[in-house]
Amino acid sequence: MEVRPNHTIYINNLNEKIKKEELKKSLYAIFSQFGPIMDIVALKTLKLRGQAWVVFKEINSATNALRSMQGFPFYDKPMRIQYAKTDSDMISKLKGTFTERPKKAKEEKKKKKAKDAKKAQPAPASAPPVNPMMGFGMPMQPAMMNPMMGPPMGEQPPNQILFLTNLPEETTEVMLQMLFNQFPGFKEVRLVPGRHDIAFVEFDNEMSSATAKDALNGFKITPTHAMKVSFAKK
Repeated sequence: MEVRPNHTIYINNLNEKIKKEELKKSLYAIFSQFGPIMDIVALKTLKLRGQAWVVFKEINSATNALRSMQGFPFYDKPMRIQYAKTDSDMISKLKGTFTERPKKAKEEKKKKKAKDAKKAQPAPASAPPVNPMMGFGMPMQPAMMNPMMGPPMGEQPPNQILFLTNLPEETTEVMLQMLFNQFPGFKEVRLVPGRHDIAFVEFDNEMSSATAKDALNGFKITPTHAMKVSFAKK
Protein backbone atom coordinates (compact mmCIF):
# COMPACT_ATOMS: atom_id res chain seq x y z
CA MET A 1 0.00 0.00 0.00
CA GLU A 2 1.39 3.41 -0.98
CA VAL A 3 2.15 5.76 1.89
CA ARG A 4 0.27 9.08 1.68
CA PRO A 5 2.29 12.31 1.42
CA ASN A 6 2.99 13.84 4.83
CA HIS A 7 5.39 16.22 6.58
CA THR A 8 8.04 13.61 7.31
CA ILE A 9 10.37 11.81 4.91
CA TYR A 10 12.11 8.56 5.79
CA ILE A 11 15.64 8.09 4.42
CA ASN A 12 17.65 4.87 4.42
CA ASN A 13 20.80 3.44 2.82
CA LEU A 14 22.79 6.11 4.68
CA ASN A 15 26.49 5.65 5.36
CA GLU A 16 26.66 4.00 8.79
CA LYS A 17 30.22 5.22 9.50
CA ILE A 18 29.15 8.87 9.79
CA LYS A 19 28.78 10.19 13.36
CA LYS A 20 25.24 11.11 14.39
CA GLU A 21 25.82 14.85 14.89
CA GLU A 22 27.70 15.20 11.59
CA LEU A 23 24.95 13.24 9.83
CA LYS A 24 22.21 15.53 11.22
CA LYS A 25 24.10 18.69 10.27
CA SER A 26 24.73 17.39 6.75
CA LEU A 27 21.08 16.39 6.31
CA TYR A 28 20.04 19.84 7.52
CA ALA A 29 22.46 21.49 5.07
CA ILE A 30 21.06 19.72 2.00
CA PHE A 31 17.36 19.55 2.92
CA SER A 32 16.73 23.03 4.37
CA GLN A 33 16.74 24.42 0.81
CA PHE A 34 13.27 22.88 0.40
CA GLY A 35 11.66 24.66 3.35
CA PRO A 36 11.71 25.06 7.15
CA ILE A 37 12.78 21.90 8.98
CA MET A 38 11.20 21.21 12.36
CA ASP A 39 13.25 18.19 13.40
CA ILE A 40 15.78 15.62 12.21
CA VAL A 41 15.87 12.20 13.86
CA ALA A 42 18.92 9.97 13.40
CA LEU A 43 19.71 7.15 15.81
CA LYS A 44 22.86 5.03 15.95
CA THR A 45 21.30 1.91 17.50
CA LEU A 46 22.01 -1.36 15.70
CA LYS A 47 18.43 -1.58 14.45
CA LEU A 48 18.11 2.03 13.24
CA ARG A 49 21.55 3.03 11.99
CA GLY A 50 21.76 3.98 8.33
CA GLN A 51 18.32 5.59 8.61
CA ALA A 52 16.96 9.07 9.37
CA TRP A 53 13.72 11.05 9.43
CA VAL A 54 13.44 14.70 8.34
CA VAL A 55 10.34 16.58 9.54
CA PHE A 56 9.28 19.57 7.41
CA LYS A 57 6.86 22.30 8.42
CA GLU A 58 4.99 21.96 5.10
CA ILE A 59 3.98 18.83 3.17
CA ASN A 60 4.98 20.51 -0.11
CA SER A 61 8.53 20.84 1.19
CA ALA A 62 8.66 17.13 2.00
CA THR A 63 7.31 16.27 -1.47
CA ASN A 64 9.86 18.48 -3.26
CA ALA A 65 12.69 17.07 -1.16
CA LEU A 66 11.65 13.49 -1.90
CA ARG A 67 11.45 14.09 -5.65
CA SER A 68 14.63 16.16 -5.93
CA MET A 69 16.94 14.16 -3.65
CA GLN A 70 15.90 10.59 -4.48
CA GLY A 71 19.11 8.68 -5.26
CA PHE A 72 21.30 11.69 -4.33
CA PRO A 73 24.86 10.49 -3.54
CA PHE A 74 25.17 11.24 0.18
CA TYR A 75 28.56 10.27 1.63
CA ASP A 76 29.11 8.00 -1.41
CA LYS A 77 25.80 6.14 -1.05
CA PRO A 78 22.57 6.92 -2.98
CA MET A 79 19.79 7.95 -0.61
CA ARG A 80 16.53 6.02 -0.70
CA ILE A 81 13.68 8.31 0.33
CA GLN A 82 9.98 7.74 0.97
CA TYR A 83 7.25 9.33 3.06
CA ALA A 84 7.24 8.21 6.69
CA LYS A 85 4.42 5.80 7.53
CA THR A 86 3.16 7.95 10.40
CA ASP A 87 3.39 11.62 11.41
CA SER A 88 6.19 12.57 13.79
CA ASP A 89 5.17 13.33 17.40
CA MET A 90 5.83 17.03 16.72
CA ILE A 91 3.42 17.16 13.76
CA SER A 92 0.83 15.05 15.62
CA LYS A 93 0.86 17.54 18.49
CA LEU A 94 0.34 20.44 16.07
CA LYS A 95 -2.59 18.61 14.48
CA GLY A 96 -4.02 17.61 17.84
CA THR A 97 -3.82 13.91 16.96
CA PHE A 98 -0.94 13.00 19.28
CA THR A 99 -1.44 9.97 21.52
CA GLU A 100 0.87 8.79 24.26
CA ARG A 101 2.92 5.65 23.71
CA PRO A 102 1.76 2.53 25.60
CA LYS A 103 2.71 2.71 29.30
CA LYS A 104 4.32 -0.72 29.20
CA ALA A 105 7.03 0.49 26.85
CA LYS A 106 7.65 3.54 29.07
CA GLU A 107 7.95 1.38 32.20
CA GLU A 108 10.39 -0.97 30.49
CA LYS A 109 12.42 2.02 29.36
CA LYS A 110 12.54 3.38 32.94
CA LYS A 111 13.67 -0.02 34.29
CA LYS A 112 16.40 -0.22 31.66
CA LYS A 113 17.58 3.31 32.49
CA ALA A 114 17.73 2.49 36.22
CA LYS A 115 19.67 -0.69 35.47
CA ASP A 116 22.12 1.16 33.20
CA ALA A 117 22.57 3.90 35.82
CA LYS A 118 23.70 1.31 38.39
CA LYS A 119 26.27 -0.09 35.97
CA ALA A 120 27.61 3.30 34.93
CA GLN A 121 30.64 4.72 36.72
CA PRO A 122 30.55 8.35 37.91
CA ALA A 123 31.94 10.64 35.21
CA PRO A 124 32.77 14.35 35.20
CA ALA A 125 29.95 16.54 33.95
CA SER A 126 30.27 17.73 30.38
CA ALA A 127 28.37 20.24 28.31
CA PRO A 128 25.33 18.84 26.46
CA PRO A 129 25.82 18.23 22.72
CA VAL A 130 24.80 21.10 20.48
CA ASN A 131 21.59 20.42 18.60
CA PRO A 132 22.09 21.54 14.97
CA MET A 133 18.37 22.34 14.72
CA MET A 134 18.37 24.62 17.80
CA GLY A 135 17.39 28.17 16.96
CA PHE A 136 16.18 27.47 13.42
CA GLY A 137 14.67 30.59 11.92
CA MET A 138 16.89 33.07 13.77
CA PRO A 139 17.74 36.22 11.81
CA MET A 140 20.69 35.89 9.47
CA GLN A 141 24.00 37.14 10.82
CA PRO A 142 25.96 39.57 8.64
CA ALA A 143 28.65 37.74 6.67
CA MET A 144 32.19 38.34 7.93
CA MET A 145 34.76 38.97 5.22
CA ASN A 146 38.51 39.33 5.39
CA PRO A 147 39.47 41.85 2.69
CA MET A 148 42.91 40.26 2.43
CA MET A 149 41.49 36.86 1.54
CA GLY A 150 38.70 37.57 -0.91
CA PRO A 151 37.02 40.02 -3.23
CA PRO A 152 36.56 43.65 -2.21
CA MET A 153 33.16 45.16 -1.48
CA GLY A 154 32.47 45.71 -5.19
CA GLU A 155 31.18 42.58 -6.93
CA GLN A 156 33.80 40.75 -9.01
CA PRO A 157 33.04 40.04 -12.68
CA PRO A 158 31.45 36.60 -13.26
CA ASN A 159 33.89 33.69 -13.54
CA GLN A 160 33.84 29.95 -12.88
CA ILE A 161 35.18 30.14 -9.29
CA LEU A 162 33.03 31.10 -6.30
CA PHE A 163 34.33 32.49 -3.01
CA LEU A 164 32.48 31.41 0.16
CA THR A 165 32.65 33.30 3.45
CA ASN A 166 31.04 33.20 6.91
CA LEU A 167 31.23 29.40 7.06
CA PRO A 168 30.73 27.84 10.52
CA GLU A 169 33.60 26.05 12.24
CA GLU A 170 32.06 22.60 11.67
CA THR A 171 31.95 23.03 7.86
CA THR A 172 33.53 20.11 6.00
CA GLU A 173 34.52 19.58 2.39
CA VAL A 174 31.87 16.85 2.04
CA MET A 175 29.14 19.16 3.37
CA LEU A 176 29.97 21.83 0.76
CA GLN A 177 30.20 19.23 -2.00
CA MET A 178 26.68 18.08 -1.18
CA LEU A 179 25.38 21.63 -1.42
CA PHE A 180 27.09 22.57 -4.68
CA ASN A 181 27.13 19.33 -6.70
CA GLN A 182 23.37 19.68 -7.20
CA PHE A 183 24.26 22.26 -9.87
CA PRO A 184 25.45 21.29 -13.38
CA GLY A 185 29.11 21.91 -14.09
CA PHE A 186 30.33 21.43 -10.49
CA LYS A 187 34.04 20.52 -10.37
CA GLU A 188 35.46 20.76 -6.85
CA VAL A 189 35.52 22.39 -3.43
CA ARG A 190 38.79 23.84 -2.11
CA LEU A 191 39.17 24.58 1.59
CA VAL A 192 41.80 27.04 2.83
CA PRO A 193 44.29 25.51 5.34
CA GLY A 194 44.02 27.17 8.73
CA ARG A 195 40.77 28.99 7.83
CA HIS A 196 37.47 27.27 8.59
CA ASP A 197 35.36 30.29 7.57
CA ILE A 198 36.20 30.51 3.85
CA ALA A 199 36.38 28.18 0.83
CA PHE A 200 36.40 28.17 -2.97
CA VAL A 201 34.11 26.23 -5.31
CA GLU A 202 34.99 25.71 -8.97
CA PHE A 203 32.58 25.09 -11.86
CA ASP A 204 33.11 24.32 -15.55
CA ASN A 205 31.95 27.76 -16.62
CA GLU A 206 30.68 31.08 -15.29
CA MET A 207 27.07 30.34 -16.25
CA SER A 208 27.01 27.32 -13.93
CA SER A 209 28.77 29.17 -11.12
CA ALA A 210 26.32 32.09 -11.44
CA THR A 211 23.35 29.71 -11.06
CA ALA A 212 24.84 28.20 -7.88
CA LYS A 213 25.74 31.65 -6.53
CA ASP A 214 22.21 33.00 -6.98
CA ALA A 215 20.68 29.90 -5.37
CA LEU A 216 22.98 29.56 -2.35
CA ASN A 217 24.03 33.11 -1.46
CA GLY A 218 22.62 33.68 2.04
CA PHE A 219 21.97 29.94 2.57
CA LYS A 220 22.00 29.15 6.30
CA ILE A 221 24.39 26.24 6.84
CA THR A 222 23.52 26.52 10.54
CA PRO A 223 20.81 28.66 12.12
CA THR A 224 23.40 31.38 12.91
CA HIS A 225 25.64 31.25 9.82
CA ALA A 226 24.31 32.63 6.55
CA MET A 227 26.88 31.70 3.91
CA LYS A 228 27.97 34.52 1.60
CA VAL A 229 28.71 33.45 -1.99
CA SER A 230 30.44 35.77 -4.45
CA PHE A 231 32.64 35.47 -7.53
CA ALA A 232 36.31 34.97 -6.64
CA LYS A 233 38.89 37.60 -7.40
CA LYS A 234 40.79 36.66 -10.57
